[in-house]
Amino acid sequence: MCLQELRYRRYDALVLYWQDGQLVFENYALRKQVYAAPTACSILDYCGEWRAFGEIASFLREYSESSVLRSLQELCANGLMERSDRKGDQRFAAVKLWAGWNPAASFFHFSTKDVEFARDPTEAIRRLQLRAKCEPMPLPLKEYPGARRFRLPRVETHGEFPSVLRERRTWRMYGREAVSLDKMAQTLELTFGIQGWVHVPGLGRAAMKTSPSGGALHPIEAYVLVQRVKGLRPGIYHYRAEGHDLEWIREGIARPVLERNLGNQWWFARSAFLVLMTAVVGRMQWKYDYARAYRVLLAEAGHLGQTFCLTATWLGLAPFCTMAQRDTKWEGWLGIDGVLETIVYVLGAGTRPEQMRDAHIGMIGKDKTPPAPRR
Repeated sequence: MCLQELRYRRYDALVLYWQDGQLVFENYALRKQVYAAPTACSILDYCGEWRAFGEIASFLREYSESSVLRSLQELCANGLMERSDRKGDQRFAAVKLWAGWNPAASFFHFSTKDVEFARDPTEAIRRLQLRAKCEPMPLPLKEYPGARRFRLPRVETHGEFPSVLRERRTWRMYGREAVSLDKMAQTLELTFGIQGWVHVPGLGRAAMKTSPSGGALHPIEAYVLVQRVKGLRPGIYHYRAEGHDLEWIREGIARPVLERNLGNQWWFARSAFLVLMTAVVGRMQWKYDYARAYRVLLAEAGHLGQTFCLTATWLGLAPFCTMAQRDTKWEGWLGIDGVLETIVYVLGAGTRPEQMRDAHIGMIGKDKTPPAPRR
């Protein structure tokens, strides 16, 4: 395509801010950042719709055509503009569907994907231990000195429910035996399964589950990575919440690859099964067309995570939960686009080890069996 036939347009997914005294242009959908002069704003503003090179050159007639061309090439190379002779990125079509959530929720969503986690978790712990010597770790406590206080009655210590709550821990050591199919099935059903339906006048059916959901919309889906479950082939499945069954997706993940994509937390990769929680964003956007709903979606993931851990604890399993996952890699394995459906949380469980003991994660070495620290 010749120069005169080329057309240019700015990307919509742009945010501008100042950092260290310099103006930053960020395409959050592509996760590209570049420092640029404020004059770039005039080009981007003019190219809100497709513009031919001749139109842009005429608009910037105080500059030579060669300098205008160089500027356009740089803007395209740095992800601020697109060219008509290049195939469009499907992520932008998906981002437009976020509509009222843009740019606040989508900027946060993309900016926090695929964080680089410490390659050696023990080294990260050592750095924190050094920091704690001069800056103590903050305690999870707050009080108002001098305020009048009213003593409350203590909870009844006996009974199954208080015991389950007190026994819940994040486990980092698992038994070698497989989890029974019944226990995994119960954990899934009591966490993600639809317990019933209610009719909402003028709207239709709404699902009832054991955890709350904003607007009863239930945007969360569950995928199960089976590693050691009796009677079940290892691999990745989708959990069908209404029918309470598993749908085969693909083969499993090799242990070294799994470790890298769990934030290098290699101990979690040894669990018997993992649950990958995703959010089908359009379900929540249907009712809530403002960005605050993104907070609700993340809070719902937390509700389900705690329900999963408590249920697994009640069944005598060793559960964990983490958000230290490489999002894009997991989304590729699950076959989802990361925008209209995106991974939000990873849960998992195994059998409990024969010898249970408490220890600090910082004492774990790659050549040692990880203990089960309490928190």
